[in-house]
Amino acid sequence: MYQALSTKPKIGISACLLGAEVRFNAGHKESRWCSRVLSEHFDFVPVCPEVAIGLGIPREPIRLIGDKDHTQAVGTVHPDINVTEPLAEYGARMAGELTDLCGYIFMQKSPSCGLERVKIYRDNGAPQREGGRGIYAQAFCERHPNLPVEEEGRLCDPVLRENFLVRVGAYAQWQALLQAGLTRRSLMEYHSRFKYQLMANNPLQYKVLGKMLGSMGRGDAEEVGPRYFGELMTALKRCATRGTHTNVLLHISGYLKQAIDAQDKQELQQLISQYREGIVPLVVPMTLLKHLFRLHPDPYIAQQTYLQPHPENLSLRNAI
Repeated sequence: MYQALSTKPKIGISACLLGAEVRFNAGHKESRWCSRVLSEHFDFVPVCPEVAIGLGIPREPIRLIGDKDHTQAVGTVHPDINVTEPLAEYGARMAGELTDLCGYIFMQKSPSCGLERVKIYRDNGAPQREGGRGIYAQAFCERHPNLPVEEEGRLCDPVLRENFLVRVGAYAQWQALLQAGLTRRSLMEYHSRFKYQLMANNPLQYKVLGKMLGSMGRGDAEEVGPRYFGELMTALKRCATRGTHTNVLLHISGYLKQAIDAQDKQELQQLISQYREGIVPLVVPMTLLKHLFRLHPDPYIAQQTYLQPHPENLSLRNAI
């Protein structure tokens, strides 16, 4: 289940997405979902790298030129204005300062903050077929390869939105685990809590990670832990599908086999089938499962992150 922490987890965010008028045209790109919904559960750390390196408001827009592996950020009107190095240096510096983030939401298409498919222009002014990553985002993400990151535009997709916040929750729990002190037992318990979430996102990787921890000696947690977590976060990047969710629902419902009567079993199986067929969203069979486990508690299922990997009133599973 979702574990509420003593303090709100922190998420970095492009400042314009919170309504700050910091864009080149003195405008903003406020995401109301971020500023009015997510902000109830997370503390945002707004950053505008272009303003931070001294570019004014309003200002001449910048764009990427070169090729995907060697891009430069230059002025669109005055290409002799080159802010590649300042943006990269600022990204590296902020990565060193913002070590307590659990995720980061970037502004899409931005030559400083975009994560992917940012236009890269040729010398003749025509965009290249293959896009790249913003200079600041590249420098920041290189130093935090396991941090859950996403572009605001992609968060309009319910599946990607849910996946991002599953990863943010996993990252926040990992940070709490590190603060408490990593031990073999705490690492095994953390992995156990994510069994069914991993089965939904990446079933094969659950077994791989289990074997990694199974071969761990008593004093190996400090060495194995970071490697395990890197593999876990990579596995969770794969979005769960209707098929894998169905498989997990069936597995979990097996724990009720001896506890519920034939009528409850039939209703539960019917709702799981309707979800698999796309008739109802995931929240419908999940709600009944949670109700049945409240009536017939199971200590192992009760500690599974999958049942509620993010704050319930975000209603993320209503649309998947």
